[in-house]
Amino acid sequence: MLSTFRHRGRGRVAGGHPNPIDIHVGQRVRQRRTLLGMSQEKLGQALGLTFQQVQKYERGANRVGASRLFEMACILDVPVGYFFENIDALTAAKGRAHALGVAEEADTPYVADPMSKRETLELVRAYYRIGDPKVRRRLFEMTKALAIEARAARKDR
Repeated sequence: MLSTFRHRGRGRVAGGHPNPIDIHVGQRVRQRRTLLGMSQEKLGQALGLTFQQVQKYERGANRVGASRLFEMACILDVPVGYFFENIDALTAAKGRAHALGVAEEADTPYVADPMSKRETLELVRAYYRIGDPKVRRRLFEMTKALAIEARAARKDR
């Protein structure tokens, strides 16, 4: 259901919900920071901020300004465009509607992208720390086999 909200500054509307684009950018900051093994505190120090401010950026509670986003890109060693990659059409549409002051009321709970979960990011980091490509490949094949077996077991229930 679409409803019109009046803006309340800092990218929020009267409903208090952040812009979906700000949430996406925050998730990308968190994903890259975690892949690098960097704490919120370390990123905050590099930016001259507290870790709480970094948390707010990562949740999308506060939007990241252009100059701050450029600083983050430099610190995290990615191009600025990295933060906007993989925005799906639905998120982009919700972001546009939000910017126009027309937001869709949440009728379904938010489900996090598995790639933004700490467990996933730590697994990827650990995987790429394995120096021997043959060992890494065997682990990859074993993981795929376990996933196929788990999917088959769920279907049998």
